[in-house]
Amino acid sequence: MRASGHDRDGLFATQPSYLLQERHISSRIIAKIPAGLTKPQVTGQDVTVNAGTNSTLPGVGVLLAAGAGSRFTGPTHKLLAPLGGRTVIEASLASLLAAGFPTVIVVTGAVPIPPRILDHPGIVVVHNPEWAQGQATSISVALRAAHDAGARVAVVGLADQPFVTPAAWRAVARTESPIAVATYDGERGNPVRLADDVWSLLPTTGDVGARQVMRLRPELVREVACEGSAADIDTQEDLAPWT
Repeated sequence: MRASGHDRDGLFATQPSYLLQERHISSRIIAKIPAGLTKPQVTGQDVTVNAGTNSTLPGVGVLLAAGAGSRFTGPTHKLLAPLGGRTVIEASLASLLAAGFPTVIVVTGAVPIPPRILDHPGIVVVHNPEWAQGQATSISVALRAAHDAGARVAVVGLADQPFVTPAAWRAVARTESPIAVATYDGERGNPVRLADDVWSLLPTTGDVGARQVMRLRPELVREVACEGSAADIDTQEDLAPWT
């Protein structure tokens, strides 16, 4: 994982948050990428997403959207770049909402995300003022918000990975392990499930995210084979094959 924000006052120090509301959001989801395609395809399947309705997933879903995206040289921040008729963050968020978490936490930071994108009853938005200190700070902010919501599990993914499927989110969330990590063709990616008994083990600064704990405590980790792709949109060249 990659992220942003630092917690000097302890993991569960009070963090301002607010709930943005709307009845429902209708969006197009990214379909599974068929094997053998050299150019991934974005499809136009319309779904109505109602996070929090009849959900059986444990914990909360977390989308980290705080980084500066400095490697992306386009006219907008990479999360607001167009992808299949919407933005990168909208594609990522639609997949997460479609997974069915009772609550979705979105961590913002370097760039304001238009309110219309986050206007949904299942979304809690928290701002990370220390996003420049690395991904670990955004994870800390997210875990404080998860704790405030009464959650004991947080499933964390990145807003610049729009091709992670709802099925991947669900599979990782339902894997009962202190840490569960999605794999794609044998390679670890996102999302990552973090149970509350490992939250205190996570770094609070830097960009290593949960990787350090997974490396040092392999007995805590279960891998979950997933379909789809955890490809990052970091540069315009990354985006080009998908458009």
